[in-house]
Amino acid sequence: MSSKLQQLADIAGMEIMEMLEAATFDSIAHSICMNPDCEYTTMMEPDQDRGWCENCQTNTVKSCLVLAGIL
Repeated sequence: MSSKLQQLADIAGMEIMEMLEAATFDSIAHSICMNPDCEYTTMMEPDQDRGWCENCQTNTVKSCLVLAGIL
């Protein structure tokens, strides 16, 4: 999972800690599809662990806070 977290931070143009801090104080968070071959990202609720991926058509999107184990 940590590789997906780093990938998400890279796509967002942020450091991991910067991204997590922003998500902690906002009502939305950077989120990424967990399927190995998918790089779909979006903004979702900070506690999202089964968000809809527009590319894969599956409920596999997780927020950065869930990926980091904070929520």
